[in-house]
Amino acid sequence: MTIVLDGKKLSLESEKDFSSRVKKIHLNTNSIPILATILVGNDPASNTYVKMKGNACKRIGMDSLKIELEEKTTTDELREKIIELNNNDDVHGILLQHPVPDHIDERSCFDAIDIRKDVDGVTSLGFGRMSMQERAFGSCTPFGIMRLLKEYKIDIEGKSAVVVGRSPILGKPMAMMLLNENATVTICHSKTQKLSEKVSEADIIVGAVGIPKFIKGEWIKDGAVVIDAGYHPEKCGDIDLENIIPRCSAYTPVPGGVGPMTINTLIMQTLQSCENYLELD
Repeated sequence: MTIVLDGKKLSLESEKDFSSRVKKIHLNTNSIPILATILVGNDPASNTYVKMKGNACKRIGMDSLKIELEEKTTTDELREKIIELNNNDDVHGILLQHPVPDHIDERSCFDAIDIRKDVDGVTSLGFGRMSMQERAFGSCTPFGIMRLLKEYKIDIEGKSAVVVGRSPILGKPMAMMLLNENATVTICHSKTQKLSEKVSEADIIVGAVGIPKFIKGEWIKDGAVVIDAGYHPEKCGDIDLENIIPRCSAYTPVPGGVGPMTINTLIMQTLQSCENYLELD
């Protein structure tokens, strides 16, 4: 029987625990966890994502601080705003909404975020520490996927995993997280030769390439665990799920699989950052 890895269900269930933890923080310290979100420019999709994150904060009793900067904002000006938030003890998490305008050095700005407040898992230092299995907040989408696999008791150790995608906040950290759980990992991408052959060998396949239905269902072997981390205006992901659902052992639906876990993990890590700062259990 095929297992549906229901990210929407898990995210809603975990919010009950998050709400209790926020109440405990407020009762013991009179503080409230705060996530600062930075939006540069007027991209409609980015604006929608920031609103969704703000709504998730409200649902569990957290606060969000929305900072909107003009399209013409420079790299230095953005870095100055990030440093200001680093120094604000009331702010426990900082999210710089991706993408920023082309003239801004996004990597420089990501790396300006204090690692203790890097609740989106975007800094180079955070990636390095996570890869070395040291304490750090993980990139939210891959860490959300790992939480989903754990919840549904999907066995990872010793399995062959193929990650199709190499972005610094999804494909690469996804590969490292699977490796840290003792999977044997192959990283592929849109330029990989004989991609279908590599995918066909995978016990676990993660689609994170950013191209609608790029990974064909017939490439995937029977009984594989199928994780689709993509979402496109066509209301589909990176994997042609229609042709694989009857044959796989488990899969993430699109929507309702990986997406809800991304925001949920962001909220979870902001809450954890606040607890770390206040030295609460």
